[in-house]
Amino acid sequence: MHSFEALSAEFTARFQAQHFPSHPATLYEPANYFLGIGGKRIRPVLCLMGNELFGDIDPDAWHLAASIELFHNFTLIHDDIMDKAPLRRGKPTVHEKYGASTALLTGDVMMVVAYDYLSKIQAQHIRPIMHIYNQTAREVCEGQQLDMDFERMERVGLKEYQRMIGLKTSVLLAASLRIGAILGGAGLGNQQHIYEFGKNLGLAFQVQDDYLDAFGDPEKFGKQVGGDIVAGKKTFLLIKTLEVATDAQRREMIRLTNADAATKVEGMLQIFEDCGVDAWARELKEQYMEAAHQQLEDIAVLDRRKEPLRQLAAFLVQREY
Repeated sequence: MHSFEALSAEFTARFQAQHFPSHPATLYEPANYFLGIGGKRIRPVLCLMGNELFGDIDPDAWHLAASIELFHNFTLIHDDIMDKAPLRRGKPTVHEKYGASTALLTGDVMMVVAYDYLSKIQAQHIRPIMHIYNQTAREVCEGQQLDMDFERMERVGLKEYQRMIGLKTSVLLAASLRIGAILGGAGLGNQQHIYEFGKNLGLAFQVQDDYLDAFGDPEKFGKQVGGDIVAGKKTFLLIKTLEVATDAQRREMIRLTNADAATKVEGMLQIFEDCGVDAWARELKEQYMEAAHQQLEDIAVLDRRKEPLRQLAAFLVQREY
């Protein structure tokens, strides 16, 4: 069994391969540029881990992992256009550097190459894997649309927000594990357990991300806290606060929308604490983690084979509060 770090290093080395032709350079240079920005490569490595949970890594798992990573990067390029984001991991986004039209085509061609890698796997696995892959691709699009819809809505319910995060973020983590498991010969029950493990892990990670943006130590979190508050972004914390706040607290929240950034962050953090949503968020994260671990325990393989996934789950949510 390999650790996440070992699989990540091997995948990164293999992923250095040339994925695109050289001409026209105006199309493929931006694609190579974006892949060169890097990233954690969590999703492709989850595919490999899901595969190895049930036996030795199948050579086709590397094709699937490459496909998943290319698909994920396609979504990021298009998300950046929709969000008008100037930076991705500290570097200019594709649309910022090369223009929106080229960025659209770069994302499109990245998706095409992702499907090309998918087509390389052995025929007996194509149909079930393609079904999960396409379903997930559709759900990611649905999640992104809901996220944009929510920006225009004054109030969003907690269940609605949870569903959006599940579609936009968690299903690709879950599907990466499940696709690897299918290749490893997992039965339907085990496939469902590993999918739910990934989905709950993704939700726990998002709750923690929302929490750390508000209450994290900037030295440990790696960015200034309160960014979501300044941007007026809907998060688990804000949505829960709107559910439980008093009329006076709601009036104060409205007043703070026109305040300067520092005053807005300080005021909103105080309301979060007064409403108890800091403790609530910590408890919610633990609930998702417990659900994830239970699904992992229910997978019918030798317990020692699950250890790398346990370690990964701990790593993803170990960032300090």
